[in-house]
Formats: sequence, structure tokens, C-alpha cells
Amino acid sequence: MLNLLFTETSLELVPGEILLHPSVRRNAKRRNKRPDETLLDRSLHHYAMDKLRDSEKRGRPDIIHFCLLLAMGSPLNRMDKLRVSFNTINGFSVYVDPSARPPRDCIRFNNLMEQLLIHGAVPIEGEPLMRLNSESLGKQVQRLKPSRVIALSSHGDQSSLEEIANMLAIESNPVVFIGAYPTGPMSPKVLELVDEVYSVYPESLEAWTVTSRIIYEYEKQLNP
Repeated sequence: MLNLLFTETSLELVPGEILLHPSVRRNAKRRNKRPDETLLDRSLHHYAMDKLRDSEKRGRPDIIHFCLLLAMGSPLNRMDKLRVSFNTINGFSVYVDPSARPPRDCIRFNNLMEQLLIHGAVPIEGEPLMRLNSESLGKQVQRLKPSRVIALSSHGDQSSLEEIANMLAIESNPVVFIGAYPTGPMSPKVLELVDEVYSVYPESLEAWTVTSRIIYEYEKQLNP
């Protein structure tokens, strides 16, 4: 079983510091929603975000959207050999049911993420396909009971996806961290939870590229 855990995910509601900014209020009014019930989105709130702390890592819900589409639609997930979860930049943990199929449309996805962050689950009624907890990344890792924790980062030791998949295949319950944010190294608080950090390419890669490639290489280990 492979556990993918997306860290520092750029997913949050608009923070209080910029609720009065014209771009935030304009977007909320257009959607007939309260400003504090809308997602922070760089494409909509670029100028409002300039003064936010760690702004370079925030406001990109599209990154986790692409990653989830690739992971949940993979053959590995269909074989019931994949578990997916993520931890947001504000420290909320999210667990994704293996049967979840995120909408392909980004607007529908963003609406679901707003629902998740406000109500703690999607769907709100019935058995949730995604659940949100106020839980640190450390607690989230403990809950997974990993046999080994590996982070994939451009700032790690050079390796290859094939070599890493070989390592993961012999583990009973490995966890792989992938940063689901736009740019920069993983924070020290994230890295202190891992056993090793590996870079799989001389340059930075998008999170969804790393997601698809590590899943594919791990699948190959199961079906040599």
C-alpha cells in the first residue's frame, strides 16, 4: 500500500487580513457568497495577497486539484493499493476516500473545497468522500502508522523515481510527501517528520508531474 500525503497544500479560505480588499469583495459578491466563505485564489486575489505571510506558497487550489485527479484516477487506486490525504498550509488534515472522484471542472472542485473547509466534509450528508480534521501533520503521519516516510523535493539528495519505487515496494506501509504548493522548499517542520528527502530531477517539477510519475513507477513494481 502506498500512502501519498500532500503537504503544505495551497488550500484555504480567504484570510481575515484581506477580506475588505476590493478583489475579494467583488468575487464574493459575484458569487453571492460571504468573502470569508470563498477560496483564496491567486488568479483572483493576486494584488490582495501581496502582504500575506508566505504568500508565495498560498492561493493555488488548482495544484491539489490536478494531483487528486491523477491519483484518484490511477490504476493503483483502482487496485486498492493507494491511500491519499493532504495537509493544508494552515494545518488542517484531509482524508480522501479511495472511491472519491474529484470533478474535472475547476469551478466545481473549488466549490467542493469551500464546502469542505466550512463544513468539514463533502458531501455534507451521508458518508463523506473527504473529511477535514483540525490535526497537525505530525498527528496525521502517526495515524497512518508508516513503515517509512520519504519526501520528494528538489532540495533533496539526487535519486531516480525507479530507485525510490524500489525502496517503497519493499516497505509494508510507506508514506510519500509531495509539496502541493507553487514554489520553495518544504518547511523544516515538514522535513523533521521524514526519514529521507530525495530529488528526482535536476530542476523543480510541478507537484502533479511528480504525483503521476511516482504512482506509475510504484505500479510497475507491483506488475513487473
